[in-house]
Amino acid sequence: MDLLHLITRMKIPLLARCAIPEDLAEVTSIGEEEPLRGTGVRRAAVDAVWRRVEDFYRTGVHPAIQICIRRSGRVVLSRTLGHASGNAPDDDAETPKELATNETPFCIYSAAKAITAMVIHKLDEQRVFHLEDRVCEYIPEFGRHGKQWITLRHVLAHRAGIPSLPPETIDLDLLGHPDRVLEVLCDARPRTRPGRLLAYHAISGGFVLGELVRRATGSDIRTILAREICEPLGFRWMNYGVADPDIERVAVNAFTGPPVPPTFAKLLRRSLGASVREAVELSNDPRFLRGIIPSANIVSTAEELSAFYQCLLDGGKRNGVRVFDPRTIQHATSEQSFREIDLTLGLPIRYGLGPMLGDDPIGLFGPRTAHAFGHIGFTNIWSWADPERGLAVALLTSGKPILSLHAIRLVQLIIEINRAFPRVATPRD
Repeated sequence: MDLLHLITRMKIPLLARCAIPEDLAEVTSIGEEEPLRGTGVRRAAVDAVWRRVEDFYRTGVHPAIQICIRRSGRVVLSRTLGHASGNAPDDDAETPKELATNETPFCIYSAAKAITAMVIHKLDEQRVFHLEDRVCEYIPEFGRHGKQWITLRHVLAHRAGIPSLPPETIDLDLLGHPDRVLEVLCDARPRTRPGRLLAYHAISGGFVLGELVRRATGSDIRTILAREICEPLGFRWMNYGVADPDIERVAVNAFTGPPVPPTFAKLLRRSLGASVREAVELSNDPRFLRGIIPSANIVSTAEELSAFYQCLLDGGKRNGVRVFDPRTIQHATSEQSFREIDLTLGLPIRYGLGPMLGDDPIGLFGPRTAHAFGHIGFTNIWSWADPERGLAVALLTSGKPILSLHAIRLVQLIIEINRAFPRVATPRD
């Protein structure tokens, strides 16, 4: 037992942590995992990844963790740990505990942005609109206060100059009144000249893209995602929110970990439009779970999210069905910023047109991942594809810690994944 494990088991005041059983088999669900023969991966390597997942869970900051890894198209790891509900730090001993399984869907927060981006790229592929079109060509009233120069490409690349919206926009009652959300968007003043600076658009960009899709197609973006992507892929979930009967099936998110330091609290409030605790509470609200928030409320299982990225790895096809043209995927994952400081996040991040990109010698998706693409979500949600490793990964969590020792376990897990699945393709650069 290492020192970090001992520390994470200590009872520390103000540290919001879940109860962890001694025997993790009691809270483990194993899905359908395929033989490793022909994948170039050893069973011991996959087992080492799973041990890292268990170490991550033992930090106590996640009521539930779900992971699905595909290598060369095969599901080699598909498991879930923990409880879908009833084991959050604020739950008492009498609260009924519901085990999470591989069929439990999770809200993937900002990891939704990559999927929303692919909806836009799909409609661009179909010539419904073009990425160089200005947003105001479809939403004329959006062109106020200098926003008439903002293009779809600007929004996808986080360069539209409207990275945040007023706090009153984060009002769940507004979800039933899209015209009022639109009015706020149209009245917003850009902070910077469109195209000039990189600043992560946590919520605003998704609302713009959602309304753009509605104006251009006559259907909401939920309908388009279902028709153009989810149904061809055979998915049960992976869409904006869920139907009322499914709300109770979604894993309940929990605020965990130590109190958020003031500096980070201010940064997150500016980015999210709400405090961390408020963002967690919002995500469990039925209005959030039945609404359409293109940047933040896609609900999916790890298996389906991993399958989505496998489709992108396979050039846009799955089970013989063509979903995207290969050139569409190349365009979506083309580099738009190279280690440029993101003025919202304060970090040097590589972006494509929607997806985040990996890096070399190390990036968001681990070491030597220059050609990986995907997206992370608030706070420990990771989803990506790595063409050089033939790898499609989805890691979903329901705990929402910000800064604590759990981050070490997360980094160890991501590094272990890349160690277990060595590169099988020659780097393109």
